[in-house]
Amino acid sequence: MAIKRTASALWNGTGLEGKGVLNSSNKFFDNTPYSTKARFENEDGQMGTNPEELLAAAHAGCFTMALSFAIANAGFTADELKTDAVVTIEKEGNHFSVTGIELKLHGKVTGMEEAKFVELANGAKEGCPISKALSAVPITLTTHFVS
Repeated sequence: MAIKRTASALWNGTGLEGKGVLNSSNKFFDNTPYSTKARFENEDGQMGTNPEELLAAAHAGCFTMALSFAIANAGFTADELKTDAVVTIEKEGNHFSVTGIELKLHGKVTGMEEAKFVELANGAKEGCPISKALSAVPITLTTHFVS
């Protein structure tokens, strides 16, 4: 059985001057604003989000959950896993492209050796569904392990 998740975007106005809102079926995003200025100009005080931030959140969440399953399957319990995902977007010609995603992982797993932690983290990076969907861009992983 396939699992489907939905979200929608509504935009009014031109690409440069317009504004939009994002919604999700579970109402987590409920008319969350987004705009060109917030997306490409890092405008201070601009409330809302942007597609790249949502991509970063999705990737951090998927990767971290996949890693927690891998750690459990190896017979351990994660004390704490924290992943920061950085999505880089750059202008290429007249268009913008996602040129990379960096996952910065900090983790503590009592009783686990660092080499095993790194092995499992790399497996989660390759295997989580969001990593697979984003395989067209380089994805790097930096780990920080606390024993």
